[in-house]
Amino acid sequence: MQEFDVVVVGGGPAGGQCARSLAKAGRQVLLVERHQTFAINSFSSAGTPLETMTQYDLPDSVVGAYWDKFVIVTSTKVGRWQAVNPQGTVLDFGKLREFLASEVRRYGSEVWMGCRYVSHATASDSTEVLLMQSQTPVRVRTKVLVDATGPFRAVIQARGQAEPDYLVGTGIEYLIEVEDAVYQQCADALTFFLGYKWMPKGYSWIFPMAAPQLKVGAALFKADHQYVKQMQPLKHYIHLLLQDYLNLTPDDYRLVEVHGATLKYCSGLQDVYYQGNTIAIGDAVSTVNMLGGEGIRHAMQGAEIASDYIQRYLAGQVASFQPYQAEMHRVFLKTWNLSEQLSKKRYLQDEDEILDKMVNYLQPLSLEDVVDILFYYRFDRLSKGLPQYLLRKLDAFWTRTGARLKKIWSTVFAKPGVE
Repeated sequence: MQEFDVVVVGGGPAGGQCARSLAKAGRQVLLVERHQTFAINSFSSAGTPLETMTQYDLPDSVVGAYWDKFVIVTSTKVGRWQAVNPQGTVLDFGKLREFLASEVRRYGSEVWMGCRYVSHATASDSTEVLLMQSQTPVRVRTKVLVDATGPFRAVIQARGQAEPDYLVGTGIEYLIEVEDAVYQQCADALTFFLGYKWMPKGYSWIFPMAAPQLKVGAALFKADHQYVKQMQPLKHYIHLLLQDYLNLTPDDYRLVEVHGATLKYCSGLQDVYYQGNTIAIGDAVSTVNMLGGEGIRHAMQGAEIASDYIQRYLAGQVASFQPYQAEMHRVFLKTWNLSEQLSKKRYLQDEDEILDKMVNYLQPLSLEDVVDILFYYRFDRLSKGLPQYLLRKLDAFWTRTGARLKKIWSTVFAKPGVE
């Protein structure tokens, strides 16, 4: 039976980054991925700020496209922001995972593809893990077992065990090939669609990949909306983007791939972070921002935190993973509680009129300010839009008042006998 310091189940961004960091530190790691290749189920749209590339030492080969524009389309308005230089990337999700796995191998550890987790049993200070590879049972022993299976929580969540009250989101995304003229409409931009027309109870999007491919998707919360009671299937809203925004017929594009995913977010981050020497990371502990649906950067950040505490655990510096849970809460809990409340309000309560006011309010801000707000939760940047917003409101007030006075004046002097 092979023995490892750490077995990581799940080759997504969290699992791959955790395994990469531990392997680089000299630990013997086994990364287990249930699919035969990383090209299968490339389910993330993967928009992220530029800092992600340097923070996690990622090569250009994992980039689908760079973006220097941000667009918000509501039912009646369009807001656009642009910078001189690129502000972020759209990562190629499959290539990102493949790169992280190649790093694990480069540092002398192992990656088993087409390998499925079945069960585990802990005795003393080690755990025996049962895997299924090509229909053949394989057993390995590890000092630490990592659940990176995302919303499945396949390792940390025992079968039949009662689940917390999750906030559930689900999405579908098309990868399409289009003519260059159509691609250029969306090149270099993250484009989001909000409002009753485009996506009640959620949002939809168009992201550029390497030309001439676009990602077109839609996602929603599985909860009741205060006003919208009737919903169409998710694919209806994707086809709405194709037909009404891009003006495409089915003959105008080639459908390369359709993929989807479900997220389960535990309110207040009250997930099970660890049990003995088993630790959960990534979406298995709700490491995704529900306001914008961004998860890759956070998953990798959480994986780095987990890697640090796994190292301490293996070195005998900590006796449990409780400090890991405390650190995750310190890093994420405050801003994500606020983001959760904002997301519930935005997607389940706000009317279209409020969305239009939001776009008007944000319009004077720079793209750098918008990135700070949406990706880094620096909500103080919102105050920068207030002076110009109030000036526009005041200007509109005086314009309306002037029009009314002119109408009254013309009416009075239009009466017979008035000079």
